[in-house]
Amino acid sequence: MDLRAINTSCVEWSGDALAVGLFEDQVELAGDLVALDDKLFGTLKELIAEVDFKGKEGSSAATRVGSGSSIRKIIVVGLGKPDSLKLEGLRRAAAAAAKLARKEKCKILGISFPVCNADAEATTQAIAEGVELALYQDTRFKSEPDDKVTKLERIDLLGLAGQEAAIARARQIASGVILARELVAAPANIVTPITLADTALAIAHDYGLEVHILERDECEKLGMGAFLGVAQASDLPPKFIHLIYKPEGTPRRKVAIIGKGVTFDSGGLNIKGAGSGIEMMKTDMGGAGATLGAAKAIAQLKPDVEVHFISAVAENMISGGAVRPGDILTASNGKTIEINNTDAEGRLTLADALVFAEKLGVDAIVDLATLTGACVVALGDDIAGLWSPNDALATELAQAAEGSGEKIWRMPMEEKYFDGLKSVVADMKNTGPRMGGAITAALFLKQFVKDTAWAHLDVAGPVWVDKENGYNGVGATGYGVRTLVNWVLN
Repeated sequence: MDLRAINTSCVEWSGDALAVGLFEDQVELAGDLVALDDKLFGTLKELIAEVDFKGKEGSSAATRVGSGSSIRKIIVVGLGKPDSLKLEGLRRAAAAAAKLARKEKCKILGISFPVCNADAEATTQAIAEGVELALYQDTRFKSEPDDKVTKLERIDLLGLAGQEAAIARARQIASGVILARELVAAPANIVTPITLADTALAIAHDYGLEVHILERDECEKLGMGAFLGVAQASDLPPKFIHLIYKPEGTPRRKVAIIGKGVTFDSGGLNIKGAGSGIEMMKTDMGGAGATLGAAKAIAQLKPDVEVHFISAVAENMISGGAVRPGDILTASNGKTIEINNTDAEGRLTLADALVFAEKLGVDAIVDLATLTGACVVALGDDIAGLWSPNDALATELAQAAEGSGEKIWRMPMEEKYFDGLKSVVADMKNTGPRMGGAITAALFLKQFVKDTAWAHLDVAGPVWVDKENGYNGVGATGYGVRTLVNWVLN
């Protein structure tokens, strides 16, 4: 698909479909829209009246223009209140326009939206992101993909000439999001520790990154008993991924991004039962998917920041060699962990990854993990939980998420809750009481970071959606990639 920023006005443009954005309660035509309506024989005004279009955010409608017009169809998209227009609103509006144009069997679409906050560059990037992500369809596992669906061949962003760099940036970021979506959506017989490691190797090869894949024996030498305890029941070998982007010259700072990479979570000997969602545990590597997606995007964007992308990848399976409730594992920092629930495995893999990352001497560490159902109970499906003892880092991530349109909410690091993790026989247990489970999970991770600024994102909710959700579609969302990219760039 060709995506162009051009200076043509909505009145002068011609093509299959033209999408215009209208603010809530401001649907009376003015300016260029009056001339456009005249050109379309009054069709725009008729459409607004016929569907009682109010311009509410998320609303859209389309109709055919009479013969003799240089535009075949006209689309109206609601932008909501003018004083509350944000980049995320433009992303969603662009997604609505693109999907409706595809539904209307259009090949060439023009989009005419207002500029947000007088920032043409950010506006162009947001619209391009919305279009790219909305039109992506994953048909890899369909025996007969629907070839009859009309594909958009060209989209023109009207009045935004000169913003080619913003479009390129949007497409680079979208490529990372789409990689994350494909990794999370694929079943566990396709995405395994081996294939995730291969993905990291491919990114390194394609974009000139440094990569190290640590095998089981190397992890043993580093004392990664917590990570290897999770992996020990699987027939597939664990893989510890360390992918490195280094900018030209001296980096402005040095950071690490860690993604939980459990490619399938059976629960171990505390096996997941009926109603547990075990069939969706292919998504338990959503943090690793976002980490590799961010690596792909950042490698193309080339910021002046050194970034280490890390994931301790394994399956949590069942066999005669599985870790047992009551067993004690020793992490690579010497901390001992009594296993009281084998289904709290992600934090064990992250523990050794956090120790490894801090030894790199980075300025900040961010981990992402589909860690707890408790976070989903607290925040629902759309919002990730953020825990950090460092206010500056928490603020950076909140701002990065705001710019990306991905929702996060800072949660408390209630230190006294760590009492629930205390063990009689070891330094700690791997789970605490049921109440406040997402908080105790974060407090567990905190034990494996000494001095480095660190933040934990529990993304169990937003990595997957079961119904149409703007530009995310249905299924894997690629959540976290755009927030991570924004954080690194800024």
